[in-house]
Amino acid sequence: MQVPTNVQRREQAKRKLERQLVRRAERAKRRRVLSVGLTVVLVVVVAGGVYWLTTADFGGGDTDTAASSTSAAPIQIPTEVKALPKRPTPLADPVGCEYRASKEPSAKEGTKAPEAAGISSTGTATATVKANIGDLKLTLDRSLAPCTVNSFISLAKQGYFNGVGCHRIGTQGLQMLQCGDPSGTGSGGPGYAFDDETWPELTYGRGYLAMANAGKDQETQKGTNGSQFFIVYGDAQLSPDYTVFGSLDEDGLKLIDDVARAGHDGSFDPSPGGGKPNKEVKFETVTVA
Repeated sequence: MQVPTNVQRREQAKRKLERQLVRRAERAKRRRVLSVGLTVVLVVVVAGGVYWLTTADFGGGDTDTAASSTSAAPIQIPTEVKALPKRPTPLADPVGCEYRASKEPSAKEGTKAPEAAGISSTGTATATVKANIGDLKLTLDRSLAPCTVNSFISLAKQGYFNGVGCHRIGTQGLQMLQCGDPSGTGSGGPGYAFDDETWPELTYGRGYLAMANAGKDQETQKGTNGSQFFIVYGDAQLSPDYTVFGSLDEDGLKLIDDVARAGHDGSFDPSPGGGKPNKEVKFETVTVA
């Protein structure tokens, strides 16, 4: 039997390390897979990640590892509201959207997919969420994500969000509140899915509304956006995989801050992190002007 030389042993060790790194990266990617999406697992496994954040893949290894109902130290929340991004290249106007039937039925019976042709990619709409914690004023920006805004408005007009709670909050690493699932499990959606509306330079910050998602559908390699979205109220070092479609006003952010400071039950720890808010957040009605 030939004894390996030092060079051969080093090469073998190098190849072994490379294989280990690849496996670690694959495991990390699986762990990441929100929403905001997401999205993660059921909740990625059930939905396929936003939902799903549960389903949603929030990527970047940003999981909530410290906050729970008995968090030892108060969380630190940035106070600066980040201006909404702008697309490097404006979209055509109008655009066509594709809303595909999802594998799971709608979490609220009777939900219909929105119109998909001739969707405007300019201008904004205002949505008012009347919640048990106070009013949340949302600005929906069609220039960022026309198909997402179109879907949100359609769901709001159908009463899809009425009576729906926010099922997850992250307070460390990824500071966001995730909402939009009538089932409250993190795996519910509207019965349809649509593509991401992102670009490589996209980053996230306080005040953003973004879609939770489950990554790409394994069979079709298409987007898995549905009804779940997240409100970024603090840090969010995410990869550019979550569609930004608007913002929350400063008064509304202060209400979310109070929810975050109350902590969560840790039900999503250690991965994807976070849990059900200790201070309940429930949407009573969502209206769009």
